[in-house]
Amino acid sequence: MATIAPAPATAPATRRRPPVALFVLTVPFLVMFALFFVAPIVYAVVQSLFATKSSGLGFGAPETVFVFFDNYLAALSNPSFVESLGRLLLFSLIEVPLMVVTALGLALLLESARARFPRFFRVVYFVPYGVPGVIAALLWGFLYIPATSPVLQGLAAIGIDINPLSSDGVLFAIANIALWGFAGYNMLILIAALNAIPSELYEAARIDGASEWTITWQIKLPLVRPSVILVTVFTIIGTLQLFVEPLVLRPLTTAISSDFTPNLAAYNQSFAQGNPNLAAAMAVIVAVIGFVFSFGFLRLVNRKGNRAW
Repeated sequence: MATIAPAPATAPATRRRPPVALFVLTVPFLVMFALFFVAPIVYAVVQSLFATKSSGLGFGAPETVFVFFDNYLAALSNPSFVESLGRLLLFSLIEVPLMVVTALGLALLLESARARFPRFFRVVYFVPYGVPGVIAALLWGFLYIPATSPVLQGLAAIGIDINPLSSDGVLFAIANIALWGFAGYNMLILIAALNAIPSELYEAARIDGASEWTITWQIKLPLVRPSVILVTVFTIIGTLQLFVEPLVLRPLTTAISSDFTPNLAAYNQSFAQGNPNLAAAMAVIVAVIGFVFSFGFLRLVNRKGNRAW
């Protein structure tokens, strides 16, 4: 009677070690991320929980004491800082829709079948992004002053007097600078998303008799939705970082005060008033608002009922 030889025992599965290249590529990023992103945030939070107080009659060395949330209460009880928060939220309501609609409109125009010289206009619209923010604010500052602006002088010659740096128009003037500088960058993100759409979808839609508007509304917009969301989040975060434009335009108008925005208020507290702990608390408040707005927007657009386009 023949016997069946037992099957050879299988060797235990060995865990594959991660390739060395994985560590080589990720460790530098993690180190830089920890040093220049995580560490400043932690440092700002820690500084916001302390305060520097003079001892006695002021002859002794100042003492750093733990005050817990006193700096946050002082910031939120400061009317000027609260007004700057409201002003920043109003600026976001102006800038975010304007930026997204402009960038999306430019991307759709340049990627349409009837667009002429699309590569040339991509470069033209992207060039302002390469101009530093300080230089851009200076350039537009000259165009906002009637004494140096040929545009305002031409309008004044026909009886139209406009002051972009007035208290009623300064937010729109700043929004225009931000739009001019970043619309081209966001446009390229959306163009890349449009280029990733298979051309067979367009051909099939045209064979079925779909118009260009139908293709845009039914194919392009739904497929670039993730990129539109990304651009919107970038814009929300960017508006909450408003600092350079009002700082540069401040000497040109009385409508911009030292605490016009929360970042300007923190800058003033740290370098003019000598209170870096209160400035850190203001910065943390702005960071928390940015997180809440960004996270809230992502939760809103990712609900099942809001995924139709």
